[in-house]
Amino acid sequence: MPIDPSVAVGAELPEVKFSWTESDVLLYHLALGATELRYVYEQGLRVLPTFGVVAPRFHETAAPVVSFPGVDIDLARVLHGTQEITVHAPLPASGEALLRTRIADVWDKGKAAVIVQEATAVTPDGTALFTTRSSIFARGEGGFGGDRGPSGKVEVPQREPDFVIETPTLPQQAYLYRLCGDRNPLHADPEFAVRAGFDAPILHGLCTYGVVCRAVIDAVLDGPEQVLSFGAKFAGVVFPGETLTTRVWRDGPRLVVLTSAGDRPVLADAVLTLTED
Repeated sequence: MPIDPSVAVGAELPEVKFSWTESDVLLYHLALGATELRYVYEQGLRVLPTFGVVAPRFHETAAPVVSFPGVDIDLARVLHGTQEITVHAPLPASGEALLRTRIADVWDKGKAAVIVQEATAVTPDGTALFTTRSSIFARGEGGFGGDRGPSGKVEVPQREPDFVIETPTLPQQAYLYRLCGDRNPLHADPEFAVRAGFDAPILHGLCTYGVVCRAVIDAVLDGPEQVLSFGAKFAGVVFPGETLTTRVWRDGPRLVVLTSAGDRPVLADAVLTLTED
């Protein structure tokens, strides 16, 4: 059986030691299409919080494999479901840390399974740097009689958005973003994309996630230091070169975010939570 929840849930994955430099941060920002000086110049460099999601595997060059305790799935059957990061302090422009990851849940959606991971990065002195929670959607792997899990639905305020942000993506954006440690052929290889059920290679979900986070910060906030957390569900695909439309509602200490490409939702149930300062 490709998924055995009795083995998977609670399993600890191997710890990952990682480090990053200013050059890594600059490349990540450029891969998101950033042009603002505070993101693309080392003097006064300010790090987007979403960099923490990619930092532990930034230098990987092999395509990912979906093989964990109790889980063994063909990569072509997998899509990124959700992603959230909470930063415990603004991310430094360079450093080193240790990532500890566990499989938190496995949910049965009928025709698919959802595998949830939680991870925390700590610095060498033991200080928590950031915590992530993510899920992958494995098509054809459900039906094993497990819990469906929570819906995660975020209610959008019933009024016009406070901000509407238009963000074009680049035709070559997926090729740039692959240099940030995600070499999944789904984002470059047309034949693999067809095998996975798409007409052409698609943009990385985490690239869309980072692009939207940056767009909201730049349109609404004073800088990335105001972000405590950002979480979203990947509701649809983006093809490189499409323009993203992001609607933002102020809702107390958080921003509710909804992003579409044309008439297709691509990020839903998205919330950016602000720091108290």
